[in-house]
Amino acid sequence: MLAGTAAPADGLIKDTTTAAFRQDVIAESMKQPVLVDFWAPWCGPCKQLTPVIEKAVKAAGGKVKLVKMNIDEHPQIAGQLGVQSIPAVFAFDRGQPVDGFMGAQPEAKIKEFIARLVGPGSAAADELLAEADTLAKAGDLGGAAELYAAVLAEEPENLAAIAALAKLHLQLGDIEGARRFLAMAPAAKANDPAIAGARAAIEVAEQSASLGDLAAFEARLVADPNDHQARFDLAVGLGGKNRREEAADQLLAIIRKDRGWNEDAARKQLVQFFEAWGPTDPATIAGRRRLSSILFS
Repeated sequence: MLAGTAAPADGLIKDTTTAAFRQDVIAESMKQPVLVDFWAPWCGPCKQLTPVIEKAVKAAGGKVKLVKMNIDEHPQIAGQLGVQSIPAVFAFDRGQPVDGFMGAQPEAKIKEFIARLVGPGSAAADELLAEADTLAKAGDLGGAAELYAAVLAEEPENLAAIAALAKLHLQLGDIEGARRFLAMAPAAKANDPAIAGARAAIEVAEQSASLGDLAAFEARLVADPNDHQARFDLAVGLGGKNRREEAADQLLAIIRKDRGWNEDAARKQLVQFFEAWGPTDPATIAGRRRLSSILFS
């Protein structure tokens, strides 16, 4: 979208006038920061900046708004603010101009500018979460925890960060710590997939912790390969130790031999594993495929 065309009707971006400036900028900035983009139809750099700044504002997830003002039609406010060249962007917070820049800027610079105003917003939080996930998979649990905590410092109800920290504590063997983080999630979000997954992971860890040494179940299976209860308990124990493929193997073996054993317990446990591991985990994807081949063969 070029400056001067109709603004999106999502409430985040709009055009304003001198008469509407007090409501659109001063009053609105009492709720969240408002960026004011001063532009003109003849300004080439303005046309470069507008789509970039609009994209960044949308990515901030409602933590900042954008108001555009055509200075050819409404020169008074720009004059009062001492605008000498355009494009010029001013950030208003709590009714006052607090920051700004002039000239077209790259997207990364605009994101940094917005982040200074609102902290890690939606886009920045997503980037931190992705980086934290990478560190966690690489085994740097401390580094991952720091990044998840940084997201929560700005967004205390960020469900992905809450769930990730709960699971991180499970990897450290701290079930109580995992419960404490899970308790941070709003009650209304209890069924969110991320929170439900963390809750399932905690339940698996609790079940596994109650089983003790897994060697006893392995010995029972050597004596009797059809001891489904021993195989089931072994699967739960393996799941609690994050040995995902092995855990799925044991449950699938039960389902293959006796689908209805113990009121479908093996399939139900496998589904709980899938929920705890997450839908995109390789073990979940492979397990679902194998389960389907058994159930629908």
